[in-house]
Amino acid sequence: KNGLHRNDKQLQDLSHGRQHHLCQPGRFVLCRKGRTRIILGSSGAGKSTVLNILGGMDSNDSGKVIIDGKDISKYSRTQLTAYRRTDVGFVFQFYNLVQNLTAKENVELASEIVEHALDPVTVLKDVGLADRINNFGTALGGEQQRVAIARAIAKNPKILLCDEPTGALDYNTGKQVLQILQDMSRQKGAHCHYRHPTTRWRIRYP
Repeated sequence: KNGLHRNDKQLQDLSHGRQHHLCQPGRFVLCRKGRTRIILGSSGAGKSTVLNILGGMDSNDSGKVIIDGKDISKYSRTQLTAYRRTDVGFVFQFYNLVQNLTAKENVELASEIVEHALDPVTVLKDVGLADRINNFGTALGGEQQRVAIARAIAKNPKILLCDEPTGALDYNTGKQVLQILQDMSRQKGAHCHYRHPTTRWRIRYP
């Protein structure tokens, strides 16, 4: 604890409902800026719960969730809404794109609600979609997850939360997506947290 920095993220003594201890009692989980963490566990272990608590979409029954020196578990609804809007980027398993909008327009939906957003076109190029910027969601096929990643990154978030981001992809495309997420985390300085099933991937920490 003595080595903590102001912009570190911690989960300490966390519990929620029947999942009594999402972190071991007396222990804390720490993530530093620009680093990646993978959340692994069996079904029902609380992986999605941890992501939802980190993202301000769910609340813990006890323990602390410290983001940049502030315990978000004590935030009001208004504070949590502002936190989700400005500090958190989400990448979901099934994309959640608006199908009748182009890739660029989908990314703009996120970038236009924050003050220090990244340029949507630049971010789409960063994830390898330079030639698909004006394609509609229905025409993007397997590239939809890249758009979803670009949408999350365009907010320039402090934390990037990914709930099985490769779950609907084939193995090779999944590896490419994981590499993009890792590269974006390092280049943009966001904390990146993945939720993964325990059996599909061999994970190496950066």
